[in-house]
Parts: sequence; C-alpha cells; structure tokens
Amino acid sequence: QVQLVESGGGVVQAGGSLRLSCAASGLAFVNNAMGWFRQAPGKEREFVAAIHWNGVPTRYADSVKGRFTISRDNAKNTVYLQMNSLKPEDTAIYYCAADNSPVATTQRAAYDYWGQGTQVTVSS
Repeated sequence: QVQLVESGGGVVQAGGSLRLSCAASGLAFVNNAMGWFRQAPGKEREFVAAIHWNGVPTRYADSVKGRFTISRDNAKNTVYLQMNSLKPEDTAIYYCAADNSPVATTQRAAYDYWGQGTQVTVSS
C-alpha cells in the first residue's frame, strides 16, 4: 500500500520560510517522479513543483519560481519543498504526489498517488 505523508506545514508571517517534507512508502521511490500541488479555499488544486526521479530537471509554477525549491533524497524516500519569501497568496493545503513515470510533469491527472496534505498559512 502506497503512503505519502506530508509534514512541515504551519503558520508563518509574510516573508518567512517553511520546509515541507513528504515521506513515501510502498513504492519504488527511485522510479517515481514527485510533485507538490496546493489548493486554496474555493480554488482548484494547482501545480507547484515537480522533480524527476534522479533530481534533475525540476519544474515550477511561475508563481513560485525563484522562491520555492523542490528536492529529493532517494535514500530516505523523501521529497522536500523549501519555501522562502512566503506571501499571503501562498496560503493553501499543500499536497505531495507520486507519478509512476520517472519523468516530472506539471499535469495533475498524471499523478497516481496523493498524500493527505499539510496546511500552510501565511499571515500579512
């Protein structure tokens, strides 16, 4: 059974930083591209960042480029999202996702497994 467990969310002031983690189990993590998505109240779930099976290349939504960094540790079956210079509009539930393809994609429908999400709240 595949499990993705996110952690690291919380409340932070605008301009602050958070680091999200996603621990994966039940899959051959090294074969999976991984992604982060987010969903704000009343909005659709949107792409944030994705990473190839070996860490290169990475992809980002325009809204987070230069502020967020996705990375992975295949030895720990974990993917990370470092979020800097946070803005109130980054407030959302952040979801980790795993794709059975090793090639990173921005397409939500391509991902096969999802975590339960972790709340990130950025106050102004």
